[in-house]
Amino acid sequence: MIAVTIVGILVAIAYPAYTDSVRKSRRAQAKADLAELTQRAERWYTANNSYAGFFARVKTDNMDYSPRTKPRAQAFYVITRDAGADTAASTFTLTATAQGDQANDACKNLTIDATGKRGTSSSRTDCW
Repeated sequence: MIAVTIVGILVAIAYPAYTDSVRKSRRAQAKADLAELTQRAERWYTANNSYAGFFARVKTDNMDYSPRTKPRAQAFYVITRDAGADTAASTFTLTATAQGDQANDACKNLTIDATGKRGTSSSRTDCW
């Protein structure tokens, strides 16, 4: 009976730590995917002097979710662009929105803009 109690206590401690670790690794992949998209956007901007047309290709090339090694329906994050009032396509903000179980992550949504400024929908400071 004591052994069962000890195992129960260990499981109660270990499982939340495990799920937190899994969510952190998924978040790390989303951050890498956001950084890659930002770099690709900058290369496009360098060649075209505008972001116009780039983000249409992102969806066509299946780069609008994370991780891209899984089908879109199994993605942990969906990546969207917010152009705001920018009609000249000279800036952008990318947002990775957590999906499914990843929505339980403390950091929730991650953002990065054309200047490299990073943010999150959480008040936590360790998301990036």
